[in-house]
Amino acid sequence: MESIIFFLLGILVLIVLVVALAKPLKLLLKLILSGILGAIFLFIVNIIGSSFGFHIGINAITAFITGLFGIPGVIFLIVFKIFL
Repeated sequence: MESIIFFLLGILVLIVLVVALAKPLKLLLKLILSGILGAIFLFIVNIIGSSFGFHIGINAITAFITGLFGIPGVIFLIVFKIFL
């Protein structure tokens, strides 16, 4: 009888953990997807821009901006590079 109670208690703890971690995990997955799309867009911008002498370096700062903001972050980097 005790093993059934501990099993049910373990299932309850597992459900609580899954519910508690679902939102941060969703946010993390959104951040990863945004970063991947931003990096792909930045790579395309560098390929197209190389024929015009336009290049945005891929480093920790640009990776952070594209990871946090995605494609709008890449657009910000383009505008920033043009006006800098």
